[in-house]
Parts: sequence; C-alpha cells; structure tokens
Amino acid sequence: MLEAVFFDLDGTLVDTAPDFYVVLNQVLEANGRPTVSYAAVRATVSNGARALTELGFGLAPGEPGFDDYLDQLLAAYGRRLDVDTVLFAGMAESLDWLDHQGIPWGVVTNKPERFTRPVLAGLGLLDRSVAVICPDQVRERKPDPEGLLMAAAAAGANPTHCLYVGDHLRDIQAGINAKMRTATAAFGYVDPDDNPRAWAADYYLERGEDLAPLLQRLTQ
Repeated sequence: MLEAVFFDLDGTLVDTAPDFYVVLNQVLEANGRPTVSYAAVRATVSNGARALTELGFGLAPGEPGFDDYLDQLLAAYGRRLDVDTVLFAGMAESLDWLDHQGIPWGVVTNKPERFTRPVLAGLGLLDRSVAVICPDQVRERKPDPEGLLMAAAAAGANPTHCLYVGDHLRDIQAGINAKMRTATAAFGYVDPDDNPRAWAADYYLERGEDLAPLLQRLTQ
C-alpha cells in the first residue's frame, strides 16, 4: 500500500538550476569575478547556496568575504525564485495522478522555508501539498529522518507505506532512516563523480517520466 509520497525539492521535483545560474553569475559580475558555466552550477546546486558561493568565489565557509558573498547570492536569489524554475518532466503528471488517486504528497527539503514556499506557490503547488518540511522546522537536516517522519505524520501515513524521491545520497539515507521506500532521481543534480546506483535505493528513476509508472505499480 502506498499511503503518501514525498519529494526532495531542488533537483527532484523542480529544476531550480536555471535561476541559480543567472543569480550566481549576476553576483560574480557585480564583484568583478569570472562567471561560471551552467554545467558547474547544475552539478553544485543540490548542495545549496553555500556550495554555490564556494564554487563561484573559490572561498570556503569561514574565510574572509564568504559570508558577504553568500548574503549577496541569497538576496539575488530571493528576487528571482521562479522566473525560469520549472517542474521536471513527468512531475506534473505524477502529481496530478496522486491527487486523482487521493494519495497525499509533500516536500521535505534542506532549502530554507523563505525560498521553498514561494517557489512552490509560484508553481501552483503549495496548496496542493500536504506537508512542506524545511530546515526551519527540524532540529536535524537530512540525512536525519526527522523531517520525513514529520511529513508522514502530517499526512496521517505510516512511514513504511511511504515513498521518498531524491537526487542525493543524503535523500536516500534519510528515507532509509525513516523506514520509507526510496527512489533515486537520477535525472536531477547528481554530481558527475557520484554513483547513484550504489545508493541502495529501492527504485531508480532514469527520467522524471519513470515516476508515474512506478507509482501505478506500487498501488496495484
């Protein structure tokens, strides 16, 4: 039985890399720094704004100037949350199918709430999701299972009857730690040096369009 489905956000449910690519290069240009490629941003964005700041400015957290550049990046991103951000292919159909079946779904992300909710609202998803769990609501981030367990409770679902979909090892680890079934979103922001088939997920999604057939099989 499938009682609920939960998604990571960036790199799984929605493609936010295009907006991050624009704002990071805006901040770099404003500071007289060389721009970075879209491929580099896409490979890094799943690790958050700190990783993007490190990518663009070559600074590690704690080094002089890092916090200022990070603040500039976050401010720029706050002004461009959903200009080019879209659902990944196949996600709209999967969410529609879940809604039609009366199966609740939600988001468990390490992205701060002040960015997550506007992104979901801009895509018309905020009011459809049964739970939106961000780092603001938990003591421990993924791979700790706290957020996933909170989401399952909000959905009134048994965690062992839930599916969590994510594009990073920490997502799969969080799902396993929560006793949920897991699916690797290999179409997401997977680092070229990673081996997502080795993450021990229950299912492997090469494309976003692979999710709907999986959901249908899990409810038969």
